[in-house]
Amino acid sequence: MATQNTCHGQLLVLFVIFFFTFSSTGCFIEVESHPLPENHAAFFIFGDSFLDAGNNNYINTTTLDQANFWPYGKTHFRFPTGRFSDGRLVSDFIAEFAKLPLIPPFLQPGFRQYHNGVNFASAGAGVLSETFHGSVIELKAQIKYFQKEVETWLKRKLGKAESGLELSKAVYLFGIGTNDYMSLFLTNSPFLKSHSKSQYVELVIGNLTTSIKRVYDSGGRKFGFMNLPPMGCSPGLRVARGDEDGRCLEELEEYANVHNLRLMKLLGDLEKQLKGFKYSLYDFSSSLRQRMENPLKYGLKEGKEACCGTGRFRGVFSCGGRRGVKEFEVCRNPNEHVFWDSYHLTENLHKQLAHEMWTGSSTSHSSLKDLFQTI
Repeated sequence: MATQNTCHGQLLVLFVIFFFTFSSTGCFIEVESHPLPENHAAFFIFGDSFLDAGNNNYINTTTLDQANFWPYGKTHFRFPTGRFSDGRLVSDFIAEFAKLPLIPPFLQPGFRQYHNGVNFASAGAGVLSETFHGSVIELKAQIKYFQKEVETWLKRKLGKAESGLELSKAVYLFGIGTNDYMSLFLTNSPFLKSHSKSQYVELVIGNLTTSIKRVYDSGGRKFGFMNLPPMGCSPGLRVARGDEDGRCLEELEEYANVHNLRLMKLLGDLEKQLKGFKYSLYDFSSSLRQRMENPLKYGLKEGKEACCGTGRFRGVFSCGGRRGVKEFEVCRNPNEHVFWDSYHLTENLHKQLAHEMWTGSSTSHSSLKDLFQTI
């Protein structure tokens, strides 16, 4: 009998190993069950590769917009999840601070429980539908998913009044816009020739305004925003210039600066126009630039060179060897770097930034903690 029990135990262990190996290969993460905080607020996430938790694993796109292969995910998950990092993202840490479970990607197979929220972000996505059209889930589509699927599901489960209360208590994080401007320089975009800088920024801000108002009309009242980072200073764009000094792509920086000023004005205007509208605006631009220019101050060693990639600054977008260039290098300790790959950040950076967003340092108006705890 003891032998039989031992065999059953061994079979059970083998099954568990098989299950988690299979799950890891499929880039599936089981959402842990946590007791909900007393004043429960769901978390809904809209954005691009900085916030994509794996939606692009499930769409027809290219490896340029996917990260479901090794060594992505090596630090925390120990397998690739589709996140463009060695581990967790800002949104993962925010969920942890809010005592929520890991927020899954909307397209994860079999996931249809939205009480805690869901992540709609898609790598490569922009505010404009034209940005990398056909390869990503644009912001307009992300909002449509929210309204048609999540809002409908909550009303069916809770009724109109209770679902309205849940949606008003939820926090909505937006981190998008970078690709709308990067695409001007990475593709032969007709916008670059047909629009002035201010006209193009107004186009992006106008479309962003429409998306925010749609969430507001669905009941959303508490919004978190990240302004645009110094995207022209990423390793990938430093080497794109082709010069010897590896300077930032200044024209791209100018777009980001104009956008960030307009975003600040937009949110102030919306607060006056929309009853009950509350927001937190994180200065992603300044926070990232400070760490790039003075990494030692933040417990880092390298502010310009990526951990994973090849070439100067490891700026060639070859991490994982699935994007045309097979050769790539991986640094020994990602925690010492600002950048994980040519354009994206390490888990350590995501954690630092998330802490600032949560506590309110480097944010204007409210902290995310205040938004989650305000009823």
